[in-house]
Amino acid sequence: MTPAINLLRKQKVAFEVLKFKHDPSLTNYAQEAATKLNLDHHQVFKTLVIDVDGELIIGITPANQQVDLKSFAKSICGKKAQMADKNRAQTATGYLLGGISPFAHKKNIPVVLHETAKQYPNIYVSGGRRGLEISICPDILIAITKAKLATF
Repeated sequence: MTPAINLLRKQKVAFEVLKFKHDPSLTNYAQEAATKLNLDHHQVFKTLVIDVDGELIIGITPANQQVDLKSFAKSICGKKAQMADKNRAQTATGYLLGGISPFAHKKNIPVVLHETAKQYPNIYVSGGRRGLEISICPDILIAITKAKLATF
């Protein structure tokens, strides 16, 4: 399994793994997961690596939402945000783009979760590989990742 799933098992928390066949021609990974697994698109969250003033931050936001980078930076008292360089994101997390999970990164990266996640008993996030999703309670995600809630 992936480092994310191994961590959740080690923590002995409730979660469910869902699998689907990833289409390599698609790059909107979270939307693909929602469609192929027939999930509510509002409950499927994408994990983004965002560079805020030179520091990497994980942003977890609904799959059907565009991130306002200026608002994201402001939510963590930063000035300027941009999507992290692909190689830097992959090296820091240990995952490939499209499979970046909120859990078990190679480096310690702060996590910011979009506050709408708290509206649901469970949300869906990447399990650490394309075609692999995890259903998990937002409170468990927050506890394990020490995520800050914000609107962005």
